[in-house]
Amino acid sequence: MFHDDRPTTLAIFCKVVDNYGDIGICWRLARQLRAEHGIAVTLWVDDLASFRRIWPAVAVDADTQTVEDVLVRHWSGQDGEYAPDDVADIVIEFFGVDLPPGYIAAMAQCTPRPVWINYEGLSAEEWVEGCHALPSMHPRLPLTKHFFFPGFTDRTGGLLRERDLLAERDAFQADPRAQAAFLAGLGLTAGEAAAFKASLFCYPEAPVAALFDAWRTGGRDVACLVPEGVARAQVQDFLGADAVAGAHATRGRLSVRVIPFMSQRDYDRLLWACDFNFVRGEDSWVRAQWAGRPFVWHIYPQDENLHHVKLRAFLQRYAPGLTGLNEFSLRWNGARDPHMDEHADWAQSWSSLQADLPRISQRNAEWQAQMLANGDLVSNLLNFARSLR
Repeated sequence: MFHDDRPTTLAIFCKVVDNYGDIGICWRLARQLRAEHGIAVTLWVDDLASFRRIWPAVAVDADTQTVEDVLVRHWSGQDGEYAPDDVADIVIEFFGVDLPPGYIAAMAQCTPRPVWINYEGLSAEEWVEGCHALPSMHPRLPLTKHFFFPGFTDRTGGLLRERDLLAERDAFQADPRAQAAFLAGLGLTAGEAAAFKASLFCYPEAPVAALFDAWRTGGRDVACLVPEGVARAQVQDFLGADAVAGAHATRGRLSVRVIPFMSQRDYDRLLWACDFNFVRGEDSWVRAQWAGRPFVWHIYPQDENLHHVKLRAFLQRYAPGLTGLNEFSLRWNGARDPHMDEHADWAQSWSSLQADLPRISQRNAEWQAQMLANGDLVSNLLNFARSLR
């Protein structure tokens, strides 16, 4: 099943929970495996409609299709019979999804057995290093699953990053005409393009109305670009109209413009073109780190506020000493900090964050150098799979 010590086939099983983050990560993973390593990838995904929003070439009614040379199969349920020939050399269950029982049974019949990997969520918590690469025996079948954690140190799998990503970013950011054309394509006026530009991608719980008020009465012009469907109710309140692509309004110093939901390639360019980015979940969070622009992360909410623990773990690694960024990030995520001024308003918090911008830019350069030293996740994953053979 492995030829010349290289895996030839790989299957990813993805269930869409966070609308775009899950399929976003799996699609980047699949494309990079195929384009840069020549792996024959099959992507099983249960929600083709969400997939299409980040990659318009996807057909939502196709059981099987080929997109960007990746075989995409609609994962319609847990039923079905599979033969050993249906099993890939490497099988990835994304975020611990339950594989179809028939597929697992077929895996156990393969000789040699496939490499079975549970691709876990990204976290900066210290325990991740101890769990990365750990094995887990199947309770009944002669199969072993291994945990693979993306992460921020050389004792994890690193971060997803395509080979040419940073070169493409640098070329775009060094080309004013390319940026102007991109922004004009989104409908921005010359005044909006010249303003402080912020992209906004968040969950519905984010205090968007308070942020808009701070910007509206602030000391500089701000152009906020919001993908259609994001923070819909609060954006509609500001616009006084439906938050559909193309809708826009200016109140005080703030212009809000609703933009179409983008393909992954265009979303990268949005992050590169903006002065500040609000991102959410995991996929856009990682892309914001590679964009090299200041950002605030809205983490996926969890019961008992477990997401606040993950947020603080990341801030401790990424933003030591950046008080404005730390305090704003905690407030944005509804996390209380005993050292924060509870009476500070959002205008004060935004002002403190802006005062950090020069140091954030310096920190971004240091951070990217550290992340590059960890290698890219796809290469690390394939090296790990080979080591298991």
